[in-house]
Amino acid sequence: MYPTAFLSSLLLLGGVSASELESRQASTITVDLSRTFQTMDGFGTSEAFQRAVTMKRLSEDQQRKFLDLMFSTTKGAGLSILRNGIGSSVDMRDDWMVSIQPRNPGGPSATPNYVWDGSDNGQIWVSQEAVKTYGLKTIYANAWSAPGYMKTNNNDANGGSLCGVSGASCSSGDWKQAFANYLTQYIKFYQQEGVEVTHLGFLNEPDYTTSYASMRSSGTQAQDFIRVLRPTLDRNNMTHVIINCCDTMGWSVMNSMLNQMRSIEGSLGVVTGHAYTSGPSSPLSTRHKTWMTEAADNNGAWTSSWYSNGGAGEGLTWANNIYGAIVNGNVSAYLYWIGGQDRPSNTNSKMIRVVNKQVEPSKRLWAFANWSRFVRPGAVRVSTSGAPSNVRTSAFRNVDGTIAVQVINNNSGSARTISVNIGTAGAGISFVAAADGVAAWVTDGSRDCDQIVATLEASGRALSASVPPRSMVSFVLRPSGGGAKN
Repeated sequence: MYPTAFLSSLLLLGGVSASELESRQASTITVDLSRTFQTMDGFGTSEAFQRAVTMKRLSEDQQRKFLDLMFSTTKGAGLSILRNGIGSSVDMRDDWMVSIQPRNPGGPSATPNYVWDGSDNGQIWVSQEAVKTYGLKTIYANAWSAPGYMKTNNNDANGGSLCGVSGASCSSGDWKQAFANYLTQYIKFYQQEGVEVTHLGFLNEPDYTTSYASMRSSGTQAQDFIRVLRPTLDRNNMTHVIINCCDTMGWSVMNSMLNQMRSIEGSLGVVTGHAYTSGPSSPLSTRHKTWMTEAADNNGAWTSSWYSNGGAGEGLTWANNIYGAIVNGNVSAYLYWIGGQDRPSNTNSKMIRVVNKQVEPSKRLWAFANWSRFVRPGAVRVSTSGAPSNVRTSAFRNVDGTIAVQVINNNSGSARTISVNIGTAGAGISFVAAADGVAAWVTDGSRDCDQIVATLEASGRALSASVPPRSMVSFVLRPSGGGAKN
């Protein structure tokens, strides 16, 4: 054997760089099943603010294509979380979400006058399809604001706070209980449509005031409301509903809110934040699961590119964004802002657009597919080591026993052979041959979560595949004992 430095010198004389030499050598990624991290809840998106209405206007075949792209684990991204918007507006103007009680019933203690149209801004259609056709189990219902008459500014938009929380008194009275009842009734309406809401949030970007539905809140004020909301849910036989809070504009802001909410942490289920003003580059200071519930490139012009120049809307960028949130931020869920919409908009705020009444996915969606198809709800993240320069790796053990390993190759140039090996903590585990379940899937500039050849070594404990430059490859290893497929 010649030392690598000597070979490198010879290759340089022949016009091959040291980096090219490295790319030609096989690298081994070792998966350590004994070192575990967070349990995953999944990946998702939203069809709030009437996006669902626009998609339901499509022809039946394009509706199905859209739904397949969203939720199918064989034809699309296989998303497992749907975030629905709880309306607060008085009517259904374009881009608004109509309230289930648009008019003031006469005060916080008056008999409610709820109204239900069976559509909920088109979200019932998407929810029913996701649950009944694709088996989705996680519905996150999230209010951007309370109805205007419950707030200090008498408007569901432009900020304002919920009447009755600390520092927010109103002449109309304390509306905390009425708002808790309102949210509970919303869940009941979904139940009668055959859809169970599993997670409930009452705030969206409480650190940001906008011209659409928005409501300000501090951590102390959120704590005040949770003290009313949790027992209200429990009295209505909704002990299974998990309270999410607080969907802050930036990830780091949530730590400030948490510091004011310590006395009700037992009532809080999932801590949530967005990635606009700061992303999940480190874990939040909480014992609860954390979800990154909204991120998007809302300003960039639409792109379907996987990689061009590392732009904010490109697919490889989002594969890396998800990696950073999961591995560095320790999140248990990652959601993009909008799944699909059919309305004039040339930004990357959605993963699917409509052109000439035809559904067109972006590479952002296929980045999600390479994660969500193979890292299923309940998967536990385990440790990996041995990644070469500019290659990111992660691994998960799914409930069915399969092990999913993600390899993101950010290098340009040539493909490189990556071998995935189960470390000594997996002694006694072996895997079946490729035809029975050992496989790899790639997304790059020309492929959309397409299966590629992965070679199982004779030991049955490692497999290898060629990982193209600027690509994401997901390896899936299935134990020889079997198990249900994802």
